Amino acid sequence: MKRPELQKAAGVTLLVIAAGLYLWRQVWGTAAPGERGFFYDESAGKLFFAARTAVPPIRGIDGPADDGFRAVVYSATGDPKDKASWRVAYLEKCSPELKAKMEAAQQSGEPLAMGRMEAQGHRFVRRLDETAWRPMTAPDIESILNAWAVPGPDGKTPVLCTP
Repeated sequence: MKRPELQKAAGVTLLVIAAGLYLWRQVWGTAAPGERGFFYDESAGKLFFAARTAVPPIRGIDGPADDGFRAVVYSATGDPKDKASWRVAYLEKCSPELKAKMEAAQQSGEPLAMGRMEAQGHRFVRRLDETAWRPMTAPDIESILNAWAVPGPDGKTPVLCTP
């Protein structure tokens, strides 16, 4: 085989291998970092990763109960690679009605059968150290959503983390 033909054959082989690896990851592989989200298992008291599209509450990591809530995680030091600095800003869950409608919309590919403002009334948040969930429509909700964004005593500004 001549050199140009060999180079073309090698290129085609590499493309076929790359396509195969991509297909394998899509069908059997784990989610890529951008496709995962933080969740918090309340009974285990631990963060874990799940599909970003999962609608909380979901099954946690240590039992059958749906006690896995979406977690908004930040780095207190401003360095998201420093896992020791990760803190949970707040947890999020959906009402059973919104969860059912969101999962149905994901399955069918159709838009959510609920308006955005109405859906906000079915989303709830709470701090990790609290027990009461507050709807996203509560007048004081900004105090929970933005409490993490204040610079610490060292003057460092926290940053949001992604898995």
